[in-house]
Amino acid sequence: MSIGERLKGFLFSPSETFDNSKDDTIGDAFKYFVVILMIYALIISVLIAVAFSLFASMLGMPGVPMMALGAAMGPLFAVGFFILMLVSGIIGVFIGGLWLHIWVYLFGGREGVEETLKAVMYGATPGCLFGWIPLVGILALIWALIVEIIGVRQLHELSTGKAVLAVIIAIAIPLIIYAVIIAAFIATMPGPGLGPGPGHMIRP
Repeated sequence: MSIGERLKGFLFSPSETFDNSKDDTIGDAFKYFVVILMIYALIISVLIAVAFSLFASMLGMPGVPMMALGAAMGPLFAVGFFILMLVSGIIGVFIGGLWLHIWVYLFGGREGVEETLKAVMYGATPGCLFGWIPLVGILALIWALIVEIIGVRQLHELSTGKAVLAVIIAIAIPLIIYAVIIAAFIATMPGPGLGPGPGHMIRP
């Protein structure tokens, strides 16, 4: 299938498209993922460059060429952010795929880690194409999650329930750990009126 056919398929008929992608290599899936990731990174980078230029022009003062600075620095920020998103996206998809595969395996998925990585890479389609749009991006991320679940189900030949549990647990555990760390950090912070400060009285 061409990239255009895959885009359309994973957006509108993911179950059938995953069935047709069972013979794809991990290299095929990776090339596709890099293309859609580049689309996402390019759009976000352009938006950041425009926002930076506008912000710089708003801060412009007589005698200070802020607009010129914004016009010069905006593209630099865009290029840097584009590279950062590409690198972090590629690293993230492999780390996320390996972590997900642990749970896929525990729920009976025996088709190999490559199939899990393919599910994650192909499942990113809605998020990469529409995740940058306000409000619509939330729906795109939800649809990406559903597409990923369908991919795990089809490529590993699991039941829908097992595929859902594998993906949800893989997402939930890091979120819970993150929430616990944040809660612990907040709990260690001094509350109002605690600790030395203005007006604090030290009594014998």
